[in-house]
Amino acid sequence: MSNESTATPGTGGEAGSGPTRALSPAERARLSQCHSRGTQALEGKPPNLDYAIEMFSMCVRGDPASAVYAQILINAIKQKFGARKAGGIATLWGGGSGKGGLKKFATKGQWREAIHHGVDALRANPYDHGCLLAMAEAAGNLAMSDAQRTYLKAALDASPKDPDVNRACAAFLASNGEFDQAIACWVRIKDLKGLGEEAEREIARLQVDKTIAAGKGLVGRQAMVGSAPTPTAPEGPVSAAERIAALRKQIGEQPAVIDPYLELADLLERDVSMDEAEQVLAAALAASGNDLKIQEHVEDRHLRWGRHKVLMAEKRLEGGDSADARATVERLKTAQAKREIDIYGARAARYPENVIWKYELAMRLKSAGNYAEAIRHFQEVLQDPRRKGAVSLELGECFQKIKQYELAMRNYEAAVELLTDREAELRKRALYRAGVLATGLGDPDAARKHLSALAGLDFGYRDVAARLDKLGTVTDNSAVGETDA
Repeated sequence: MSNESTATPGTGGEAGSGPTRALSPAERARLSQCHSRGTQALEGKPPNLDYAIEMFSMCVRGDPASAVYAQILINAIKQKFGARKAGGIATLWGGGSGKGGLKKFATKGQWREAIHHGVDALRANPYDHGCLLAMAEAAGNLAMSDAQRTYLKAALDASPKDPDVNRACAAFLASNGEFDQAIACWVRIKDLKGLGEEAEREIARLQVDKTIAAGKGLVGRQAMVGSAPTPTAPEGPVSAAERIAALRKQIGEQPAVIDPYLELADLLERDVSMDEAEQVLAAALAASGNDLKIQEHVEDRHLRWGRHKVLMAEKRLEGGDSADARATVERLKTAQAKREIDIYGARAARYPENVIWKYELAMRLKSAGNYAEAIRHFQEVLQDPRRKGAVSLELGECFQKIKQYELAMRNYEAAVELLTDREAELRKRALYRAGVLATGLGDPDAARKHLSALAGLDFGYRDVAARLDKLGTVTDNSAVGETDA
């Protein structure tokens, strides 16, 4: 099991299978249909578990980054098996899988193939903690941190005292700044034979890391960027711990009522850990029958938590630059980019009349370098007159990236005309892009026109003054040459 904090995203032998690969609309629609069919099969009287598992398996193979798909597959297989089944490492590394075994793909760095094979292994035994660890490692190497967390949690549920499971969980949690939970993993196994010294050493190290992070404002309540507001508690002096206990009791008595899950998740996020809050949201999703509103609530939480993790990692990097810290920042950024593309893509497909989701998806695709797909979505957003100027600017930049310079210039000029004084920064950017591109296309008159307009708005903008000087020098020299001739 590799250390999560040092994993480099996207490494491995799979050409064209990097972690930020966006699902096409057709792929997304197919997986959504599989998810719906699987959910309907689960809700049947009696439930058709085999068909549901087949549908959810297709979802995980098609979108291995989705923690929701991973969780519903594991839950469905556990529902089929019922009581815990013994097993684990032997089924993972043994010869029964032949050349297509998980070990073969992991050894070659074929992480997606490892996840695909892991799905088959889990269908034989959902409590195979060795398989779950290997799938977590594969997800980590693909920068799919939400799915990685799901597999690690399942492995811990399956074998809570296993040293390898707790080591892997501790490494993952520490890399995300969740030091108390990482310490708990080592406390859980410190009394096992031969592990006392290692556990005490790691606990001490994590305590130091926690103290350092706390001193820089990287842990605790105040670090929770965008935390949900404190839920309204009943009247009277009720502590958070008492409210948490009351909500857990209410959920136990009324598991089909969803609101207590959401309030409990808010409290756990604020006072305990994101990990426990995520477990409660997964339970809410299952209890709701994968209700769309709850699914989107979970998605929103994942987006917010992902942004928080990136911010914390960046602050830790500011406090002490290192190769590991830089790798962690890049891993989390890559995972967040993939998460945002997937979630906004699903919503754009789900609500085709809502241009907001298409715009958000297009912006993420552009950031990920998928300019052709971004252009397609931006062009759909042009129908919204409120965004037409900003979208024209984004389209210009995308077209310029794929070397369609005339289309880029046309969109820059449209942006200049459409952007208002209330969008001054965007208008400056459009004028600058138009002026620079016109210079490159050998049109000094258009370049001077756009750059002069920009200078009139903000003479200190980037290098506009130097560019205007250069344009003036070129024109003067040309004129002199013509006169001398």
